[in-house]
Amino acid sequence: MDETLKRYRESIDNIDAALVFMLAERFKVTQAVGEYKATHALPPADPGREESQIARLRQLASDAHLDPDFTEKFLRFIIDEVIRHHERLRDA
Repeated sequence: MDETLKRYRESIDNIDAALVFMLAERFKVTQAVGEYKATHALPPADPGREESQIARLRQLASDAHLDPDFTEKFLRFIIDEVIRHHERLRDA
């Protein structure tokens, strides 16, 4: 294999691993948020918070020269998964 391509792929592999660990850490925290919401009878979703986060991260994406639409789709996927977890905690 071409050495340059090999180095690029190793970097991509490292970044992918970091993303997985960051997502795992994020979900640990959102799990705690869900437990807090469930014990305090708070709704699983907070549309105002979600919209402000999306706006903030769209701006960060733009600043980083990353497609804001892609960033929003990615974040919405994560938010939807978090809400699903929170709903399960509430219904438990």
